[in-house]
Amino acid sequence: MTDETLRPRRSVLYMPGANERALEKAKTLDADALILDLEDAVAPDSKEEARERVCSAAASGGYGSREVTIRVNGLDTEWHEADLRAAAEAGPDGIVVPKVNSAAEVHTIERALEFTGAPDRTTIWAMIETPVAMLHAEEIAAASARLDVLVMGTNDLAKELHAEFVPGRTPLLGGLSLALLAARATGKTILDGVYNDVSDAEGFEAECLQGRQMGFDGKTLIHPGQLEPCNRVFAPSADEVAQARKIIDAFEEARAEGRGVVTVDGRMIENLHVDNARRILALSEAITTRQ
Repeated sequence: MTDETLRPRRSVLYMPGANERALEKAKTLDADALILDLEDAVAPDSKEEARERVCSAAASGGYGSREVTIRVNGLDTEWHEADLRAAAEAGPDGIVVPKVNSAAEVHTIERALEFTGAPDRTTIWAMIETPVAMLHAEEIAAASARLDVLVMGTNDLAKELHAEFVPGRTPLLGGLSLALLAARATGKTILDGVYNDVSDAEGFEAECLQGRQMGFDGKTLIHPGQLEPCNRVFAPSADEVAQARKIIDAFEEARAEGRGVVTVDGRMIENLHVDNARRILALSEAITTRQ
C-alpha cells in the first residue's frame, strides 16, 4: 500500500523567474518538482516583474502533477517581505527560503505565512547553506510542522568554508552529513545541492549516485539535461523493486507460518529490512502514479 504522504522528489529543477519562456517550458519537463526562482536567477531591477510572473504561474495550476514551489529572496533583503506575501497569496506547494540559519527564523517565516493567509498545504522549504545552519540543522528542521523540506545550498556552503569543488565533495561531507542526520531525526525530506558543470554528464551522475548512497531523497538541478539521469538514479531500479517484493513475501509467509527466522537468498531478514523494502515499493508506486 502506498504511503499517501510520500511525494517523489528525485529531481527538483530551478527555473528562472524572469524568463517567461522557461516558466512555460517547465510545464513539459519530467521534473518531480520545480523551484520558480526569485532570488539568484533574477537581477535586482527585474525582481518585481519576476515576482508577479512567478506567482501568476504558480497559481495557474498549469504544471500538472509537478510540485511547484517559489524561492523568495532572503530574510535580510529588501524584497523578502513582498516576495513572501505574494507567494503566500499564490498558494504554491512550497515556499523556498534561502539561508535559514536558526529555528527563530523558521518561526518568523511561519508567522508571516499564517498572517498572509497562506493555505495549509503551502509548506516551508528551508535552504541550509552556511556553517551555522549545519551546526543547528536539527533545531531548524524541528522548528515547525510546516517545514517539510531541507534544501542543501552547496555552492554557498563551499564559499563560506573556503572549500574547493573536487570530485567526491570531501570538503562538504561533514556539513552534508549533519543536515542528513537532522532530516532523518525529524522526519523531513532532504534534497542534495546542485551540480554546476552542466557539460559534465559523467561527473553529474556520479554525484547523484553519491547523494542517493548517502541518503538524500533527491537533488536540486540547474538544467533540464540533468533530469533523466537524476530521475533514474534516485528511483528504485527494477531489481530493487523485485528484491523488495521478495523480502516482504518471505517475511509475511514466515509470519503466517509462525516462524521466527526469515532468510532470503541466504541472508537473515529483520524488521528493518522489511521496513526498507516497503519504503522502496511505496516510492516506486508513487513515481508510477505521478507519471
